[in-house]
Amino acid sequence: MNRSAKGGLVYSTDVGRTCPDCRLALAECDCKARAKAAAVGDSEVRVSRQTKGRGGKSVTLVRGLALDSIALAALGKQLRTACGSGGTVKDGVIEVQGEHCERVMEVLKKQGHSAKRVGG
Repeated sequence: MNRSAKGGLVYSTDVGRTCPDCRLALAECDCKARAKAAAVGDSEVRVSRQTKGRGGKSVTLVRGLALDSIALAALGKQLRTACGSGGTVKDGVIEVQGEHCERVMEVLKKQGHSAKRVGG
């Protein structure tokens, strides 16, 4: 959707630039912070293993966690520590290097998440 379709004020001589979504001054706007903190995932936690596009090396993926980005990064750190391997958090998906599906599921269940094993 282009800006002209939304209409409205984008600059004011009183406050300067304004947010096109909430119409507040950019200094007062918290739209991006709310969007970043919003929970991603559908709370149906799925644990899978993938090797596609990784040069034959396997990666354990955790998807569907309804956590904000900070909590997701902290959980990713706990899972990597429990498995003794590296990994990352990308687009709401926790990636742990290696085949650690069973170990990851144990840690998730201890923390109260109902994890389900999917895929091969």
